[in-house]
Amino acid sequence: MKLVLGVDAGGTASRAVVATTEGAVLGRGSAGPGNPAASGAAAARAIGTAVRAALRGHDPDAVIAGAVGVAGVSALDDPRVSETFADQWRSSGLSCPVSVVGDAVTAFAAGTAAPSGAVLIAGTGAVAARLEHRRITGTADGLGWLLGDEGSGLWLGLQAVRAAARDWAGSTPAGLAAVVAAHAGVNSRDALVHWAGRQPPPAFARLAPLVCAAARAGDTLAGRLTAEAGIRLVTTLGELGPLDGPVVLAGGLLTGDTPVREAVLAALPGPVATAYDPALGAAWLALCNVSGVDGRLAARLHDSMLPGFSGSGASRQVWTISAES
Repeated sequence: MKLVLGVDAGGTASRAVVATTEGAVLGRGSAGPGNPAASGAAAARAIGTAVRAALRGHDPDAVIAGAVGVAGVSALDDPRVSETFADQWRSSGLSCPVSVVGDAVTAFAAGTAAPSGAVLIAGTGAVAARLEHRRITGTADGLGWLLGDEGSGLWLGLQAVRAAARDWAGSTPAGLAAVVAAHAGVNSRDALVHWAGRQPPPAFARLAPLVCAAARAGDTLAGRLTAEAGIRLVTTLGELGPLDGPVVLAGGLLTGDTPVREAVLAALPGPVATAYDPALGAAWLALCNVSGVDGRLAARLHDSMLPGFSGSGASRQVWTISAES
């Protein structure tokens, strides 16, 4: 039996999938954050752990191709990080070709079999990318929490903490401030300030689901923040200019049932695809690199592996998006 490997490595977690060349999933594995720009060599070790978990019970020599989508892929230019990645493949028993691409490529592939279009990702970070023939030809944002990632989970959580600190009233905070205080385990504004100063930046992304839940419950401030996140994400997508092809939404804030997703969908001019399983999208990309898999077979495998997503039926559209749309 011949197998392929797909990996999605982001700022929150690393996920791996092993599938047959007919598209049947045989194994899955997960581990910690896999963004080498944020975690360095530790990201490579997390990806290796996820890969070995997915391979458990299967012969690594049966894997004939692999594809890995990595957030912060440019960090692999560091020889120390790239060597750690190579060590992980060797320790996993893999000897097949493995293509390493940006996570935007695998996220796009998870939403559509079309070769060109755009993807908007909002997870821990946020980035939009234009793809032509499954290669990134332009990006917007993806600048990290300090300089950008506007509308991301980290951005949303950090805005909530900032708002809570400003809006703290008396000894008992109310509304979103109370949600933030409970998460931080603090009972005063000063304690919140000290708590925030001790957190590594990605920790603020853990507040994003709580902000979304508060918005759903009718909290005005949380609703305003989630709406603003949606506006910023659509603005980022618009920075790519007119888009020829489908738009795919990816990342936890845009694939889950969140008010941020709703805000983005309301602002976009037409239907979109959703990348619910980028690791499986990576496995499909690996299949596309297998000898004998032509475009028609690749589209059929996409429809089989990723049912309910846009598949090969994604319509060809020209998008023009502005901040006012």
